[in-house]
Amino acid sequence: MFSGIVEETATVVGIERELENIHLTLTCSFVSELKIDQSVAHNGVCLTVVRLKDDTYTVTAMKETLDKSNLGLLKVGDKVNVERSMMMNGRLDGHIVQGHVDQTAVCVSKTDQKGSWTFRFSYNFDRDMARKGYFTVDKGSVTVNGVSLTVCNSTNNSFEVNIIPYTFDNTKDYHN
Repeated sequence: MFSGIVEETATVVGIERELENIHLTLTCSFVSELKIDQSVAHNGVCLTVVRLKDDTYTVTAMKETLDKSNLGLLKVGDKVNVERSMMMNGRLDGHIVQGHVDQTAVCVSKTDQKGSWTFRFSYNFDRDMARKGYFTVDKGSVTVNGVSLTVCNSTNNSFEVNIIPYTFDNTKDYHN
């Protein structure tokens, strides 16, 4: 379980394709604290540490993960929002996030709110998935690239989130 509060950005230093899987090798400040089998959220996706070497760690993303996330688009040198799993002995900031991704969305607009930003995302509406409870709700939570956010102005196939300056400056993908 994760909080959706991004700890830092890791850098992709290696990508290895094996059949339909991708092994991502990354580096960040807490590599020395990781252990094999630990869960780390990468852009909100829970992945297991499978290898540690020098100052890097490796995780594996399978086809299902690649189909429903943006991890398959990564290139060496890219930054990834990372968060280690929650410790249950402290405050719970953000929201409870499982790290299981439902689908990707596309940022269709970014509006400067004179000190903060509003982003509108659109996604493919699937009536069957909506019947099962897969939809966004005003004041509900959503995780975008691992960042826990509150939903605003939700429709069948879109939603908005508001980003404060700290989040804008300390996570990836908000400057494009």
